[in-house]
Amino acid sequence: MTTRRIPRYGSALLMALGLSAPFLAGAETLRFGGNFTADHSSSRAMEMFKEELAERTDGELQAQLFPDMQLGGAGENVDQVSSGAIMGTWIGISYLSRTVPELEALGLPFAIDSREDAFALIDGEVGDLIDAKLAEKGFIALGYMELGFRHVTNNVRPIESIDDFQDLKIRLQPNQTHLDTFRAIGANPVSMDINEVYGALQQNVLDGQENPYSIISTKRLDEVQKYLSDTGHFYDYIVVVANRDKFNALGDEQQQAVRDAMAKAVAWQRTTAAEEDEAAREALIERGMQFTPLSPETRTALREASQGVVDELRDKIGAELIDRVLEELQS
Repeated sequence: MTTRRIPRYGSALLMALGLSAPFLAGAETLRFGGNFTADHSSSRAMEMFKEELAERTDGELQAQLFPDMQLGGAGENVDQVSSGAIMGTWIGISYLSRTVPELEALGLPFAIDSREDAFALIDGEVGDLIDAKLAEKGFIALGYMELGFRHVTNNVRPIESIDDFQDLKIRLQPNQTHLDTFRAIGANPVSMDINEVYGALQQNVLDGQENPYSIISTKRLDEVQKYLSDTGHFYDYIVVVANRDKFNALGDEQQQAVRDAMAKAVAWQRTTAAEEDEAAREALIERGMQFTPLSPETRTALREASQGVVDELRDKIGAELIDRVLEELQS
């Protein structure tokens, strides 16, 4: 963690590292850091997990939560879980894709048409394969929430055709498939942690960004962006991951309690996120963003322009996994 972040995050980080008084006498405390705001559905789901875990273990296990970048940005949270400084994090899967490239198979451009298809994919055999790859890198996947379909905002022009993407400097997550997709459709993508995006947009370092409606709304990006589109270019998940060794050090009954508590929280979040998605878009429009829906013709042009990215991904992580994902989505 850099020196400039110590004043903001110092006390929370000390608590996360266990340098504070015990959270509850006699209890074991599991610390989770996240970059989503406290009012985002994923953070509220983690509060449900916290309550469920305490109830299921009679207070033997306690979850301590640090949302809203209290422990630093998304990349820092991943590093903290990897090192064992904290038990886990809830995070967009792209922040783990450099460690586990197979995660990129879940983010094929313009491939997922509905959240129902997305959950059938991650809850099935493809999800099992991904979980195994995460475990090989020291992470235990505890559940997958909805981050949602990602949509482009910008300050230059409404997005009506593929030509409108030309040379737009757009922030994306650190996911190579995402970056390659935006290059393929003519944009100028920039990888940047979410904690830097608002300022970069405010200072015109970027023309735009892409996120689900809920993130655009809770991060108040409408304050620094004018145009909103329904590109839906990727469907994105939030994965809750724990440090493998710390999780495996728990007793069998404790591990099951963690999984059961998380399953209830994830189910609640998926339902809630779906309900809030449309409301977030309407709120953005009410707060002044100009909304332009994409035509079917434009969406087809974008899908065709990005097909080469899918072919390259076959070479990168293997045709078997990519083809398996496409087969399941088309079945």
